[in-house]
Amino acid sequence: MSPRVAGMRGLLPVALPTAVTVAGMIATPLAARGGTVRRVLSNVVVSGLFATTSSLATRRWGARRWLGAAAGVSVATALVELVGSRRGVPFGRYRYTNVLRPQVAGVPAVVPLAWFAMALPAREAAHAALGSRSTRPTRIVVGSAALTAWDLFLDPQMVGEGYWRWARNGRYRGIPLTNFIGWFVTGLGVMAALDVALPPRDDADAALVGEYAYVAAMETVGFAVFFRDRVVAATGGAAMIPLAALAIRRLRRR
Repeated sequence: MSPRVAGMRGLLPVALPTAVTVAGMIATPLAARGGTVRRVLSNVVVSGLFATTSSLATRRWGARRWLGAAAGVSVATALVELVGSRRGVPFGRYRYTNVLRPQVAGVPAVVPLAWFAMALPAREAAHAALGSRSTRPTRIVVGSAALTAWDLFLDPQMVGEGYWRWARNGRYRGIPLTNFIGWFVTGLGVMAALDVALPPRDDADAALVGEYAYVAAMETVGFAVFFRDRVVAATGGAAMIPLAALAIRRLRRR
């Protein structure tokens, strides 16, 4: 087998889930809101993001490290979501509906996958953006903030689809501010775990940074143009895009 063919085959584990994710994100706003197609596409997009992140993590850190990190983060966040949906801690009182399936103990199976899917790109984006100031404490804090910024898009979309409901309407598209505090606190633990399980190298992974930047751009355009919600587009975009742009700029300098 020629090196060129071998290289192309090596890209397939990343290219295939990336293509599926992109297609799913493009198709989502074109489908009827609250319908079966959107419900299926939600699973497709999150699973595609998880597979893309997993492929990139395996390529950089190896399958054993990836498996340990993915399993640890997924199990831990599933437990957090289970407690959160039943006790209201740390996000505030909410409950999952039976719309998004499959579910495990009342929690949609894709929810813990989503945590890992965007946590690692957020960590690498934070690592790149921090540059010479990237230390474990700064990566944990900035990485958690970068992950929480994504939820400024995620929660309004998922609540709008009826996948979960809040006991009380909050100030941000019906979502209470406690939700984002809970995301940040949970994110601190996730980032700390990733820093041990998948320790960053001197240079951040450009593909993972690109994944974070792509999601930021797509979500901003999607809410501004297709979902017609400029408040969410402006808020989420202002939270994600500057960090992504700084990360890419510093990567290009290196």
